[in-house]
Amino acid sequence: MAYTEKFQQLADTARASVQEVTPAQVDELIASGAVALDIRDKEEHDADHIDGSVHISRGKLEMNVEGLIPDLTTQLLCYCNANNRGALSAATLRNMGYVNAGFIAGGLIGYRKLG
Repeated sequence: MAYTEKFQQLADTARASVQEVTPAQVDELIASGAVALDIRDKEEHDADHIDGSVHISRGKLEMNVEGLIPDLTTQLLCYCNANNRGALSAATLRNMGYVNAGFIAGGLIGYRKLG
């Protein structure tokens, strides 16, 4: 999908400012207490998602996250299909005080490629 230049610059800036987790690290981090946070739309989540992930669509992230994940020290692994929405969400969460918010590089697509 082709994105506008300004959107991609915004996403690239977000990506550079937050921790990036590789798909190979995800299962171990979840087993250690990290929360996989699916920020895709409901239809995307319903079609496929990481087992045990919490779903909050990007459009409602700021409104709903505190009610579902009140601990600001929780390690959050935001993901979308690839990178941009996950990185933007992690940056937003960092701005809200979630000190351990990051994103899964390659998103669900990258995670599924591991098999």
